[in-house]
Amino acid sequence: MQLRNVVILSISQTMSISAATIVVLVGGAIGSDLAPSPAWATLPISILIVGVAVSVIPAVLIMKRIGRRSGFMIGAVVAGLGALLAAYAVARGSFLLFCAGTLFIGVDGAFVQQYRFAATESVEPRYSGRALSFVLLGSVLAGYVGPELVKRSKDWLTAGTYTGSFVSLGVLFAIVAAVMYFFKDVAPQKEEALGGERPLREIVTQPIYFVAVLAGAVSYAVMSFIMTATPLYLLHTYSLEQTALVIQSHVIAMYLPFLFTAIVLERLGLLRVMVLGVLSMFASVILGVIGRDFIHLWGALVLLGIGWNFVFVGATVLLTRSYLPAERFKAQAVNDFTIFGIQALGALSVGTVLFYANWDFLNLINLPLLLLTFVAILLLRTRMTSTPSKA
Repeated sequence: MQLRNVVILSISQTMSISAATIVVLVGGAIGSDLAPSPAWATLPISILIVGVAVSVIPAVLIMKRIGRRSGFMIGAVVAGLGALLAAYAVARGSFLLFCAGTLFIGVDGAFVQQYRFAATESVEPRYSGRALSFVLLGSVLAGYVGPELVKRSKDWLTAGTYTGSFVSLGVLFAIVAAVMYFFKDVAPQKEEALGGERPLREIVTQPIYFVAVLAGAVSYAVMSFIMTATPLYLLHTYSLEQTALVIQSHVIAMYLPFLFTAIVLERLGLLRVMVLGVLSMFASVILGVIGRDFIHLWGALVLLGIGWNFVFVGATVLLTRSYLPAERFKAQAVNDFTIFGIQALGALSVGTVLFYANWDFLNLINLPLLLLTFVAILLLRTRMTSTPSKA
């Protein structure tokens, strides 16, 4: 058991998610200033998600070949360069270069998403939920660090507002690369060393795999779709401080439940927890529609974060039960490519939907996806009644 790995991954998770929080918080505002059309305002945030999606498979292949440690370090270096490019782009007033900078930061996101699998591989299977929770719990601090870093460093440099924030990001990623130097790659398990694998088609057509991927994709797509639009929507009515508070609360709501998620999973079972998560996200959408006051929007984002936590963690643990050790890289690659590919498609449409439609429509179009996920989880639970330990 590599407990040191879990601690390193948690520390790196904190700094990496801080970076993503910064891009989400100010990316829309910067995009609104630099973009040739208001409909493109959220494109830099969407490009970050696209960077994650297109880099998932290359990231997995790189780590399969050279190890997770080297892969994580490469991702951090690429993101650091992207942060510096974004700072330069803001100083120059270049929308294209700013999008390129967020794209590079997104590339690292593909490596960061593998932290959760690296954590489960570093402990015994029975502790996988706890290891996953501890690593992602590191993001609670990120909910505070990211927005605070924006507020305190946005005017550090005279080259332009927010240039200091992105230079600070470059420093964060340099620290991540240094910390990852002490990560220890986990030796292949006996089953993997023997090389036994099933065809990919056989893996992905399992009901348990399908539901895990569907739930992960919908939870991330709905969460990021609403979260990406929220800062841009709020900044038209509320201050940067109020907007930062909403994003801080949302990120904390996403990750603070990890203090008890593992215990809840063990007590209630994966599928019950995932159902509760879907219901929380459903409530978030309804609350976001029925009110425009600050407290309504704040509450909607908090419920959204909690719901994402329950669904995504349950889906991740469920996924690890669908493949053999030798199959981990290809099973994880297909899962993450699907999740972040769908998330990228949703994020790319946020600016257009918000500009040409309205806030209510942006929320309500998520309900069919949540309903589909809800039904799929219930059907899987019915199928697995003969094995309640997994349900």
